[in-house]
Amino acid sequence: MPLSRLLVVLIAFVAPVGAGLAADWKPAPAPLITKWGKQVTPDNAWKEYPRPQLVRKDWLNLNGLWDYAITAKAAGKPEKWDGQILVPYCIESALSGVGKTVTKDQLLWYRRTVEVPVGWKGKQTILHFGAVDWETTVFVNGKAIGTHKGGFDPFSFDITEALKDGPNELIVRVWDPTDQGAQPRGKQVSKPEGIWYTSVTGIWQTVWMEPVQKSGWVESLAVSTDIDRSEVTVTARMSRELNVVMRVQIYDGEKLVGEASSAEHTVTIKVPGARLWTPDSPHLYGLTIGFLGMKVDSVYDAVESYFAMRKISTAKDEKGILRLMLNNKPLFQVGPLDQGWWPDGLLTPPSDEAMAYDLKVLKQLGMNMLRKHIKVEPARLYHHCDKLGLLVWQDMPSAMGAGRKHFVGPGAKDDAEFTAPEKAQFRTELKAMIDHLRFFPCIVTWVPFNEGWGQHDTNEILKWVKEYDPTRLVNGPSGWTDRGYGDMKDMHNYPGPGMFPVMPDRVSVLGEFGGLGLPLRGHLWKDNGNWGYQSFKTTDDLRRNYHQLMIRLHTLIGKGLSAAVYTQTTDVEVEVNGLMTYDREVIKLDPTETAVWHKTLFGPPPEYRELVPTSEQSAQKWRYTLTKPAEGWEKPDTDATKWDEADGGFGTKGTPGAIVRTEWKTADIWLRRSFDLAALPAGEVYLRIHHDEDAEVFVNGVLATKLSGFTSDYIEVPLSAAGRKALKAGRNVIAIHCHQTTGGQYIDAGFVEVIPAKSISGRP
Repeated sequence: MPLSRLLVVLIAFVAPVGAGLAADWKPAPAPLITKWGKQVTPDNAWKEYPRPQLVRKDWLNLNGLWDYAITAKAAGKPEKWDGQILVPYCIESALSGVGKTVTKDQLLWYRRTVEVPVGWKGKQTILHFGAVDWETTVFVNGKAIGTHKGGFDPFSFDITEALKDGPNELIVRVWDPTDQGAQPRGKQVSKPEGIWYTSVTGIWQTVWMEPVQKSGWVESLAVSTDIDRSEVTVTARMSRELNVVMRVQIYDGEKLVGEASSAEHTVTIKVPGARLWTPDSPHLYGLTIGFLGMKVDSVYDAVESYFAMRKISTAKDEKGILRLMLNNKPLFQVGPLDQGWWPDGLLTPPSDEAMAYDLKVLKQLGMNMLRKHIKVEPARLYHHCDKLGLLVWQDMPSAMGAGRKHFVGPGAKDDAEFTAPEKAQFRTELKAMIDHLRFFPCIVTWVPFNEGWGQHDTNEILKWVKEYDPTRLVNGPSGWTDRGYGDMKDMHNYPGPGMFPVMPDRVSVLGEFGGLGLPLRGHLWKDNGNWGYQSFKTTDDLRRNYHQLMIRLHTLIGKGLSAAVYTQTTDVEVEVNGLMTYDREVIKLDPTETAVWHKTLFGPPPEYRELVPTSEQSAQKWRYTLTKPAEGWEKPDTDATKWDEADGGFGTKGTPGAIVRTEWKTADIWLRRSFDLAALPAGEVYLRIHHDEDAEVFVNGVLATKLSGFTSDYIEVPLSAAGRKALKAGRNVIAIHCHQTTGGQYIDAGFVEVIPAKSISGRP
């Protein structure tokens, strides 16, 4: 049966939960809960098949209510249990029903009983964990089965020998040092604040069992495609060597389009008239894989899977600029920094439907990618991306040690120092992540390091990843301290956008920008202390400024930028810079309008003509005063001859992106400058400005724009309708008031005319 049909009909057998216990369960108190979280019960918590890349029909879902206890780290198995916890939600989350914190000096214990279905008799029973944070030891009927270290990768144990008829006791012991250890942990901290979030301890993805053949079974599949040869290669990793024939069948929908058999565990098959996978047309082929013995009708194992014909690479475009390529064609990649955090489930989405909702919103907004930020999601998320057509940049969760011990600042000469065991653990978990996720065609880029967070042995690790999976791109450290290696050179620029100059051997990408904040009452984790990189008070202000970012981004694409990652998909805890609120109740941008802005990015960039120069390239004379002038100072006929005259720009040295020609270090400055226009421009007129901080800009005495916050570079800002109308042929006056509160400061401005491209081609 093709995978598309199997996943529809596949229904989990769920080990029963006591009706009384289920009726007593309720979420723990939390600042916010999503509409999906409100629907969660012990009977419906994550019942979907958890491994879409390798599907078997028989399985047993172990999510639901378990006993739990928190003990001292040195303690043995609890004699008394503290209560019930809803798996697979971590103990700190509301949806666990507990909402407690576990420290590095404590252990978290789980217990439940399970009966093996009668139909599994004579087979091996495999116990699977989607993810448990961080060190996990499993006991069955008092027998220690095994220990796993890692917070983000799935693991399994063969528990057959420990099982008995009737109820079996399953106990899971977890220890998690959170930010007191050097293990990969992402953004978890014991005291959340700013960009650091609530800790996660214990089971946070689906727990399940399945029967397999005693003689041997498929443990994983590797599927690689070659669109230039129109071939797919399928390799099965087996639990043991078997003298069997592997038969692979390819389905396009219900139609069988290719098949091959081999005594080896690898087959390569031609895909006639291959339909390529793209964000616009995310076509997937189904696979059935059977392992047949020498006897007639002896089947050792059979699984369902799928694949996509797609290729990710870098190459030069018709202008000689190195670009990101999909299927040998340039494709600009635009999407959000996707944290994957939830107010009610923390790392665990409240449901599969909730998880898919985020992705569907991104498609609705016209985006074609996401950067999965220092978190590994349940396998089903990547399957949804495969089906929806979303490219994924996959981060490795960061490892920073106690007090951000292994944090490397921007421009640092040396990498962080890790001990040999710390290095080994990082590489073990990095390899486990790649082994787990390399199946999914949506993933096109590995990101081993974010900024300087746990950055160590940089180029050695980047090169290892590239050699281990040569079918994908490897991003150099995303932001901050680049070491000269990687398919991409990645800038972080807030609010931005910005880019590194075009390079002959690496692609210029913008790994983070934007971060425009809008706190919305009734949808906040905390009513006070919220922040964005640049915050606004109204939806209209947010949308206008987001549009301005896209206009400036389009210009950079013409200069060679190949991808841009906007911060971020949703608000997270005290961060309010999401495209959606943390509870997903409000999409802050209008989807139809925003999709049009994004679609424009895939067309030819506009032409920019300088009308009035800034002081970027050469000094421009301005009249200025540091003392508040009389009312009407902005009017074109005001006499400013007694004001001082100096070269722009004005500010303090060291201000990011500033070209300081005249020092200004007071709280306020007022500027005036005249310019001549031979004729009114036919195109759209934009103010080109670098302001730090708040600025009011007047054209011939008319308020043309009012800007809050700061920029770290020159940006283009559209004039108000009144400001545009105030422009005239002949002499004009621009007047600016800039106000500074703290940190660096700078002001300079000019005007450009923007001539839109005549056509828009391509779709996201």
